[in-house]
Amino acid sequence: MVDRISRRLFLGGLGASLVPGTALAEAPLVSLRPQLRGPQSSASERLVKAAGLRGEVVFAVADVKTGTPLEVYGEGESLPPASVAKALTALYALDVLGPEYRFETALIADGPVENGILKGDLILAGGGDPLLDTDALATMAANLRKAGITEVRGAFKVYDGALPYVFSIDPGQPDHLGYSPAISGISLNFNRVHFEWKRDGTRYDVTMDARSASYRPAVDMAAMRVEGRSLPIYTYQPSARQDRWTVAKGALGNGGARWLPVRKPALYAGDVFRTLARVNGIVLGRVQVTRQTPQGTPLVTHQSDPMKSILRGMLKYSTNITAEMVGMAATRARGVWPQNLAESAAEMNRWAAETFDAPGIAMVDHSGLGDASRMVPMGLVKVLAAAGSSAQLRPLLKPFTLTDKNGNPVKNHPVKVNSKTGTLNFVSGLGGYLTTTNGDELAFAIFTADVAHRATIPRAHRERPEGARSWNRRSRKLQRALLERWGSLYGS
Repeated sequence: MVDRISRRLFLGGLGASLVPGTALAEAPLVSLRPQLRGPQSSASERLVKAAGLRGEVVFAVADVKTGTPLEVYGEGESLPPASVAKALTALYALDVLGPEYRFETALIADGPVENGILKGDLILAGGGDPLLDTDALATMAANLRKAGITEVRGAFKVYDGALPYVFSIDPGQPDHLGYSPAISGISLNFNRVHFEWKRDGTRYDVTMDARSASYRPAVDMAAMRVEGRSLPIYTYQPSARQDRWTVAKGALGNGGARWLPVRKPALYAGDVFRTLARVNGIVLGRVQVTRQTPQGTPLVTHQSDPMKSILRGMLKYSTNITAEMVGMAATRARGVWPQNLAESAAEMNRWAAETFDAPGIAMVDHSGLGDASRMVPMGLVKVLAAAGSSAQLRPLLKPFTLTDKNGNPVKNHPVKVNSKTGTLNFVSGLGGYLTTTNGDELAFAIFTADVAHRATIPRAHRERPEGARSWNRRSRKLQRALLERWGSLYGS
């Protein structure tokens, strides 16, 4: 039986001990422990003022064991959570799909196999695996030959209908950013293609490939042309069967490389698999993309890592495509067929409200990349506090290092933090669990944002806008100060 987080376990973390929301309406900053009323209530306010952040600050912290809110600042106000949202998505996937759930990618024969000849179509069927890579496709191609297939007489198709197609996680991001690729039921290498360039005299040699740890197959579905200009650095133009890119010659220097997003995931996976099949002596026809559920006989199946492992990597590296794919898979498992990310995120919002009575969660995606998402900190804290009793999420979260007054990391700090960070330009967040100096476990969420200023940044300048790094540094300093205060105050 799959080890799932039960609704009863989740709700047990809240119980009747949660203080009703109306009890938090007395002031912007309220401590619900009687001994902390009076002068103590302004300590966090002083930290906020000292940070000198332009924009807004909101946060909340609660006791995990009882669910009791301890401190709330900016109560009822919501801000973009950025990648802190991935903590919510992880719990959504764990609850709906289970920690041992595995995605499957299959090679399916739609026709009889006689003497090693498939007299029908071969279908590469995506199952929503966000970690599928070139190495996995290479193994599948080799196993197809081991299964006795030497020739395919029919068409070669790629099925990508296990999830809806999304052109870009956040269309407001510049076209060339690899962390906002397309999404569909099949993903390869996080739907990124590797672009590399080297100067050769007055010209450049460029390659586009699907490299992995062991292979570097060139791809035909992505093309790059160097043009004699300085700006814009990249342009993108879709065609029926290609992602067509240009790059400014003036920006290339002597050489370099970067990952670019893939907008045609099924063609990308099919292109790479054809190359790998040919290495194994199997020649396949031109890639055909289908969203019709495949019928036939599975010849080769690749299983992903278990969900808990997928989520650990997602939370560690903050991979947006993983969050979106597992989030949409969970939505589908709830019996809802979303047409886009917003519809899937709306189902996750409903799940949070129904399961935890969590207020103010209004996500438009599962990764937090879209800045239209909003969260009330206490909404996330209620979810984290309830989930804390099941001990499913905290082991998947990265340790967060606290520092001394000079900003140097403190080894063996008495306050222990496991959290998910979140960073967009002029948006910063932190959420997770904190163990105080006396061993009490707290759940917290801190969101800061200068939404008004962020809205003025032109799309072309959103990769590294002026002032964003210094603003985010101040935000992170405030986060550490709040954590240290809570760790010592509630641990005394």
